[in-house]
Parts: sequence; structure tokens; C-alpha cells
Amino acid sequence: MRCIYLLFDSLNLRALSCYGGGDPTPNFDRLAARAVTFERHYIGSMPCMPARRDMHTGRLNFLHRSWGPLEPFDNSFPELLKAHDVYSHLVSDHYHYFEDGGATYHSRYTTWDFIRGQEADPWIAMVKPPLERFREHYHPVQIDDARGGFRFQNLINRTQIVDEADFPSVKCFDQGLGFLRANKDTDNWLLQIETFDPHEPFVAPARLRDRFKTAYQGPILDWPRYKRVDESAEEIAELNANYRALVALCDEQLGRVLDFMDEADMWSDTCLILTTDHGFLLSEHDWWGKNCAPFYNEIANIPLFIHHPEHSLRAGQRINALTTNVDIMPTMLDVFGAALPEHVSGKSLLGLMRGEHAGHQAILYGIFGGAINITDGRYTYFRYPADMEAFALNEYTVMPTHMHCRFTPEELRGATLAEPLPDLQAVEVEDVKQLQPAAERIVEQLHAGAGKPGVAREESHGSERGEEG
Repeated sequence: MRCIYLLFDSLNLRALSCYGGGDPTPNFDRLAARAVTFERHYIGSMPCMPARRDMHTGRLNFLHRSWGPLEPFDNSFPELLKAHDVYSHLVSDHYHYFEDGGATYHSRYTTWDFIRGQEADPWIAMVKPPLERFREHYHPVQIDDARGGFRFQNLINRTQIVDEADFPSVKCFDQGLGFLRANKDTDNWLLQIETFDPHEPFVAPARLRDRFKTAYQGPILDWPRYKRVDESAEEIAELNANYRALVALCDEQLGRVLDFMDEADMWSDTCLILTTDHGFLLSEHDWWGKNCAPFYNEIANIPLFIHHPEHSLRAGQRINALTTNVDIMPTMLDVFGAALPEHVSGKSLLGLMRGEHAGHQAILYGIFGGAINITDGRYTYFRYPADMEAFALNEYTVMPTHMHCRFTPEELRGATLAEPLPDLQAVEVEDVKQLQPAAERIVEQLHAGAGKPGVAREESHGSERGEEG
């Protein structure tokens, strides 16, 4: 078997025409015609690296720690596949893999390739950047005055992304296609092509951006902050147009892979899986972003497509069962016939396609120290801390790093060894099992009409997608 795993970041399900989106995304439509499309696929842990830990390990991250690396006791699907003589290669422009809070993921693969330049990747060195020129061309919301500022580095990087061939996502797919050309006649490999797009900032080539006209006349505005909406109608339209253009770029890159699979006749012997880590609020519900707002379905209900040669007769079909990103790891093992280790709460999506199980009755998703949400795919119960300062919040880890830095000596000074730390996997799974029956009881009460007003929201699914009930 061979498997191509395409992972986008912040890809909105509702931006894809095969899911009822308004703009044509012809290559996602092509894939939907070849694959099984999942209607009720959900996130697990938020945001980027916690989601990837879910995908690697088949377990939820957010119940016991924040953003961080893979732990020494974690099972990671590309590493497990090495024992089955499966060669794994990662091509990614997702620079969070190379920060303190993500530095153990890429090395699980046999080989890996990193494309520079996305967002605030510390890439281009410029001691005296042209601050005044930046202020002239970019909206103030996109500029940090500090030279080391998060958004400031992005503006520096963008001085080197001029032609379409310079775009990191284009380079990412270039390298992925190079792997396919070199290895299309071999077996037992996994290729993961992973791009940061369409994550903000929403920067796309001019020819694509020109498709989406707006009345906005101000400086460059393509990077919303995570907050409540207070922009003008023109600014909202401009931000949305830039996202739509970036989705169009993603669609074209996907098309390059589909074209190669057509030319090399790979559909009969190669599995293809495509998904994302989470969605993004583009002013819906009066919010921008993904971490601060309630996790509405624009964030939580995400696209998933699977083509598998053994299920070619199901091409074009849609599955309405409830699935989640922790199902990615057991699915990858199943693709290659590898045994599932202990401490995995996910279920193989191929097993679902074979009729071996019916998906999940209810799933959890959320963010460390914040929302814990429960859904059955129709109703979602949003549970939020009333006061974040009112309780102690412990992180259970032997990799004491935050997103960009290590834990400080002050943070480590009060650390204690929790029992049984070597079996943290078992402790986590036990917690999930305790919460899962509660989730099922809650959705049963909601279906019976016992839910309190404002606590649960009903989201529509299927071909007629709409607003909450």
C-alpha cells in the first residue's frame, strides 16, 4: 500500500463547493467524486499542535496539557509504521513544527522537508527593516512596532515572496510531487504534504485575489486578529475575499496532486486522505479566529475525504457518521495493516467504511484550560470555565515547553511527579471514558427536550447546510 496524506490548516468546510460553499472549488469537487466525503467530522484538541498530537497518537491532548511537543510516552503513527517497513516522508511549511512547542513531531518520519516563509517563521534576517514603508502599505492591525514582533516578521518574510513560485504552499506541493515522481513505482510509503494555508495571513497570488472584488480602498488587510468583530462592512468583505483567494490557491495545489494520480494511474493502488486541523470564524457569529470564540461549527466541523482502492465502488458517497481527528492515527495504521497499540480512543475510519463500527455516539473537543464541548453531530453542549482564575490548572508533561519557549525556572520550581507518569496515556484514556458516558447522557437529555435554553445549539448537516436552529 501507499498513502498520500494532505493536511491543510484552517480549511473551512463551508468554503468548499462540495460541502455547499459559495465559491467553486473544482479540485475539491474532483476529489469528492473519487473519495468518500465525511459530513460530520470534528476537531479534537485546539489549536494547531494539540490537533496534530491528536492525529499522531489517537488520543485527546487538551484534557491534560496545552500546546506542546509529542511526549516520550506517546505513540506516533509514522514512527509505529517504521516497524512495519513503511517509509514515511513529511513535506511541510508549517513552521510551528520547528519551535520549542512542536519540535518532536517531524523527527518521527523517516525523512522530512521544511519549506520556509509562512506567517512569522523566523526566516528572513533584516536588522533594519523598512518600518515606514510597512506602515504605508499595510493596515495598522497587521504591524507590530517591535522589531521582533510576531506580525513584523511576517512583513519581512513577505518581501521575499514575490512570484507565485515563491509561495511556501506552492513550494510545498512542488516537493511533494517530487517525492511522487521519484517513488511512484515503489510500495509501502506514506507521503504527508502539509501546508499552513489557508491559515492567516490570507496572502494569495494577485491573479487569484483579483477574482474576488470588494469596495475596500485602504491599505493591505489580510490578517484578522482573534477578537469580536468591530470592522466596517468593507473591511469584513476584504478579509473574507483574501481568505477565499487563498482557498482557491489550495484548490489548485490539490489539483496538481490529483492530476499526477490520474497520469500515473495511482487510484488503483494508493490511498489518499485529506483533512484539516480546524476551521476559522470569518466574522460569523460576530467573531474572528478560532481560540477565543465559542467553537461553533465553522471551527469544529471540518472537511474529511478518504479514497481507498478497496472502497472504489463507494466513490462519490457521503458518510454521516460522527468522526473526529483522533480517528486519523488508527486509520493510518489500518491502511498499512499495522496493529493498534493500547491507549487509543480513536477508531479506524476504514473500519467505519467497512461497516465494522458506526462511528462515535458522542465526542469531546476543546482547548486546554478553556472550552470542553460535547457533540453528537446534531447538538453541541458548550461548557466553559466561569472564572479562569478561580482554580489551579496543572499541565501533565515531561516535555515542559510552551508554544515558543521552555517553561521558566519559576514554573518548574513547584513541579511534582504525578503518579503514574509513565502511564499518562492510561490516565488520559480513563478520563475520556469517564466523560464519554456523561456526553451520551447529555445528548439524550437534549434530544428529549430537557436542555436549558442557550446551552446547546443544533447545527444542520447534509446537502442543505444552514445556520443554527
